[in-house]
Amino acid sequence: MSLDAAWALDWARRAADLIAENRAELTELDRAIGDADHGDNLDRGMKAVVSKLNAAQQAGGMPANPGGVLKLVATTLMATVGGAGGPLLGTAFLKASRSSEAAVWGPEELARALEEATSGLEVRGHANSGDKTMADAWRPAAVAAKEAAEVGEDEVGVLTAAAQAAVKGAQDTEPLQARRGRASFLGERSCGHRDPGAQSSALILQAALDAACDRAPASILVVEQA
Repeated sequence: MSLDAAWALDWARRAADLIAENRAELTELDRAIGDADHGDNLDRGMKAVVSKLNAAQQAGGMPANPGGVLKLVATTLMATVGGAGGPLLGTAFLKASRSSEAAVWGPEELARALEEATSGLEVRGHANSGDKTMADAWRPAAVAAKEAAEVGEDEVGVLTAAAQAAVKGAQDTEPLQARRGRASFLGERSCGHRDPGAQSSALILQAALDAACDRAPASILVVEQA
């Protein structure tokens, strides 16, 4: 099984659904350490992504590979999501889109895409693991994906490893003191709250797994979001 443009399209749609379902929770997380708009902004952005992709599909202009689909996701997020989330997630998807021009992605392409996405948002946000940002979900996901690919896991195995690592990474932001973004202004008061960007990133990576599992019914796995 390799993952094609249809998988990337399904990933985007499933991510939009998960963000919509968790919009209120993401906003409440952001209310504690930010400006209470992460859920609303990302929900609006992902709805715009789906509209853009649907329009391209109806016009017969859908990209022929996963990278092309992810580029559309990236540019739409950058144009529609306010705050830090749009530029950071947009950069992540843009870097992933440029990681491979292959028509289908296997384990190695997935691992490379996640590494490129993570490196891109780390540079754009001047953030590293432990800073209490979305990088705390993406970096462990990229590491886990690379390790899974190296030991011979298939596409679902690679994305399962990434999704599980992202969930743990988001959970692990709770005791951290924020060192980047608006939350950093709170100092020690940012401790005890989960980073909303890390949480939404875990949902986005779960959506990538869900879309892959739909192409391999025997391998369906839902990563529990604590």
